[in-house]
Amino acid sequence: MATNRSRRVRSKKSVRFDLKAALTVPGDGRTLLAVRANQPLFSQGDPADAVFFILKGKVRITVLSRQGKEAVIATLGPDDFFGEGCLAGQHLRMATATPMTDASLMRLDKKAMIGLLHQQPSFSERFMSYVLARNARIEADLVDQLFNSSERRLARMLLLLAHVGKEDASTNVVPKVSQEALAAMIGTTRARVSFFMNRFRKLGLIEYNGGLRVHSALLNVVLHD
Repeated sequence: MATNRSRRVRSKKSVRFDLKAALTVPGDGRTLLAVRANQPLFSQGDPADAVFFILKGKVRITVLSRQGKEAVIATLGPDDFFGEGCLAGQHLRMATATPMTDASLMRLDKKAMIGLLHQQPSFSERFMSYVLARNARIEADLVDQLFNSSERRLARMLLLLAHVGKEDASTNVVPKVSQEALAAMIGTTRARVSFFMNRFRKLGLIEYNGGLRVHSALLNVVLHD
């Protein structure tokens, strides 16, 4: 009897938390979503009641001023979280989240998210690493906006959107995004974006071939005056 009981105890202890399953398999306050491009996930002013994790696709985060002016504050992709403001006391969404492409996401209810953070160190570590990396990205974006020219800001944004530097060369293709959206992302006009895009194309830094492909040589625009 004692032996059987000890085996059951060891069996329970041997059950390990599956981080991948927590972010890809629905259940326990987690909902798997498949959404179309331009179908808002939540809008500014909506109740803040969940955190989202991107499995596939791109999501744009925007804010709208009282004067009706829209600004893009982030463009996110696979393995990114968003909507985490609900964990910091936000009752209403401060921004709007809209997929730029068809996307697959995991929606984690606020209660479920808090439970995972408290109970699962590996999940907490993953989330904290994301938060720290995103804070560093926000600081870099601010420096970029304050000190760099619109041409360099556009080059940097294209490199970020295309994930240039990753091993998989296919990731060097920018998801479908309009020049108006690019202009909003970097704080300039569509005319300026069009001018610089044509210039990058003529220099062989980008190409249009069934999509916008960005070459690593574009990094020289960011690194040098």
